[in-house]
Amino acid sequence: MSGTGQFSLLKTRRFLPLFVTQFFGAFNDNLLKNAVVVMINFHGMRMLGLAPELMIQLAAALFILPFFLFSATSGQICEKYDKAIVARFVKQLEIVIMLVAGLGFLLHNGVILMSTVFMMGIHSALFGPLKYSVLPQYLHPDELVGGNGLIEMGTFVSIILGQVAGTLLIDHDPSRTAIITALLLCAMIGYGAARQMPTAPSSISGLQVDWNFARQTWQIIGHAKQNRAVWLSLLGISWFWFLGAIYLSKLPTYASSVLGGDASVYTFLMTLFSLGVGLGSMFCDKLSGRKVELGLVPFGSIGLCLFGIDLYFATPPRASTEIDWLTLATQLQYYRLVADFMLIGIFGGFYIVPLYALIQSRSEPAFRSRAIAANNILNALFMVVSAAFAAVMAAFGVDIPTVLLVSALLNLLVAGYIYTLLPEFLMRFLVWIITHAMYRVRHDGLDNIPDEGPVVIVCNHVSFMDPLIIAGACRRPVRFVMDHQIFKIPVLNFIFRTARAIPIAPAKEDPDMKTRAFERVAEELAAGEVVCIFPEGKITYDGELNPFKSGIEEIVARTPVPVVPMALRGMWGSFFSRKGGPAMGRIPRRFWSKISLVATHPLAPEQVTATGLQQQVQALRGNAR
Repeated sequence: MSGTGQFSLLKTRRFLPLFVTQFFGAFNDNLLKNAVVVMINFHGMRMLGLAPELMIQLAAALFILPFFLFSATSGQICEKYDKAIVARFVKQLEIVIMLVAGLGFLLHNGVILMSTVFMMGIHSALFGPLKYSVLPQYLHPDELVGGNGLIEMGTFVSIILGQVAGTLLIDHDPSRTAIITALLLCAMIGYGAARQMPTAPSSISGLQVDWNFARQTWQIIGHAKQNRAVWLSLLGISWFWFLGAIYLSKLPTYASSVLGGDASVYTFLMTLFSLGVGLGSMFCDKLSGRKVELGLVPFGSIGLCLFGIDLYFATPPRASTEIDWLTLATQLQYYRLVADFMLIGIFGGFYIVPLYALIQSRSEPAFRSRAIAANNILNALFMVVSAAFAAVMAAFGVDIPTVLLVSALLNLLVAGYIYTLLPEFLMRFLVWIITHAMYRVRHDGLDNIPDEGPVVIVCNHVSFMDPLIIAGACRRPVRFVMDHQIFKIPVLNFIFRTARAIPIAPAKEDPDMKTRAFERVAEELAAGEVVCIFPEGKITYDGELNPFKSGIEEIVARTPVPVVPMALRGMWGSFFSRKGGPAMGRIPRRFWSKISLVATHPLAPEQVTATGLQQQVQALRGNAR
């Protein structure tokens, strides 16, 4: 990605048409749904004699139902055909749906409009797997998090704009010309943008589409379960939508009955939440160093818990007179509440974007669209469970602030459970916190590490933190070969064990451990993993490079793989280095040091010698220590 960051993607044809297509599709979804809700709630539209409250619940159910019925089929279609062609078909369908919706608004007909809500659910179920599964085809690996962040930001901004516009266009235009024009115009803009999407060829064109949605739903969920990291990420995203559905469903009543506000207070709180998610999604690219950083997921869930809990205590007594959004934004007693809503959204963005990026990067290319389809099915299921949970709480007379508090506490339990099942999330969080708190790391040449396949990294050894610095910088998981004494360091030991590091001892100290270590290295390389070794065999005592041992030659002779030379610069004298030597016993002086991690082109196995690698690392290191 260029130096201008993730927003440079908006200048490219491989991303901008997709972004515009998604933005106006999500906008139209919410424009139509909110316009229908306003027609029911404030303009007397009825259907089959149903009460307004039941009609609104039915509209929500009709929109979610297609995700159960059509997501599995949609995933197969997106897998089998060029995704750009599928996008154009879906956008043509949207134009037809909006023509039908226009007729419904002109006739003030509830049956027609409720039918179009169902049809837009079909539209979204078809487009959902496409928009996320096509990103890895359009973007480079270091653009994936930034691209997901922009998609999430655009989605949540379009949601709030669509909801506001739906209310305004219905309330201020009795002829309904404005809402019909807006719906058709957005659908046509979306179709025009879809026509500009670059080709995205099928990864499995021979796939036979199974039209039995029930059978295919169970099959794709079963397949998703086979990849533990992807499956738990799917559950994590669905849990976010469980929480989001509770917040969004309770927000209107929270604004009016709890705070004593008018409709503008609800819109203001929705805006804070949606903009927060958008901002958090964009910040992910910067905080993650433009790679899939799973450490942000626990960071996000901690924020969701803390500010969700604080919202309960920040909620003031109901105002004696009706308040508007300006009162909320300007009076001191509401500042903490406003901050909580914004921060819940921001940390929600931190939480959800890396999970989407992980699904995209770790799903098999031939299954990626169906993995996203499985995600949509689970999201819909969790939202239904969320509605049932909220209904049960209401039946027991639990007030809304307490419902939100219980949801935040549940998030704490669910997050803890997921992180015990997949410790990699927590391990990456600790690595991310430690490395970002103690160092300012600049990367150069890390794209020389292949995106897939076995490879050995060799690096100079300056401090106890070297493995964490490298692990935090590399896009791929790294298996470190490290001295068994360093492996045993408290706290770091959890990180090293979770990262499947390989402890090693000198032959004169423990020959069996050394033999087992070399066998583990061979196994990891045979499995296509990245293995990192520090050929000096010890941490430097004077900041200079120690002679490289011949173990690297033995590793490559046993398993011929490319070797990437790497160098750490600026670590000497930083916290956890041995500046002054063991005899001096000094505590290092520098904290939050500015350091560099530099890699060069991989060497073929036949080019690898300990002496040659030492010269390469010395050249990368230069005069810096």
